[in-house]
Amino acid sequence: MAVSTRATEARTGLQKATLATGIVFLLLGILGFIPGITANFDSLGLAGPGSKAELFGIFRVSVLHNAVHLASGIAALVMAGTHRQGRNFLIYGGVAYLFLWLYGLLMGDDLPANFLPENNADNWLHLALGLAMIALAVLLSPKTVPATKTFPASPAMDRPVLDADEHDQT
Repeated sequence: MAVSTRATEARTGLQKATLATGIVFLLLGILGFIPGITANFDSLGLAGPGSKAELFGIFRVSVLHNAVHLASGIAALVMAGTHRQGRNFLIYGGVAYLFLWLYGLLMGDDLPANFLPENNADNWLHLALGLAMIALAVLLSPKTVPATKTFPASPAMDRPVLDADEHDQT
């Protein structure tokens, strides 16, 4: 019988945030393929501005857009395994969503070069997601203290400290 030697440590707040982010992305990716939750489902295209399907009747989606949400969710779940990877996911994922926000603002909704069917609601959601993900990474990372020079402890430091009352009794 194989026994795992991996230490089980409690998840950090950052890992939990990464896990929650992954679940949300997976849920959005799945919901984008469900008629009724996605309005104009019959016009769901593979990619590009031709897709007129809208998740919750607000956010334009396509098969590629939904697949990106699913891939982001899977990546977040995998990277939530360690604090460092979770932090990397939130930072780099946040930067990617900020890039998508700028891309959406500069590209416009109906240009053929727009490979993601984004609308104004998508653009502002990407801004909020990017800022929130980066903020989570920064706020939930432990504070680092600059290295200081340490000296070996002296034998006097190993003795218990006596209260004033105890000192008088000796």
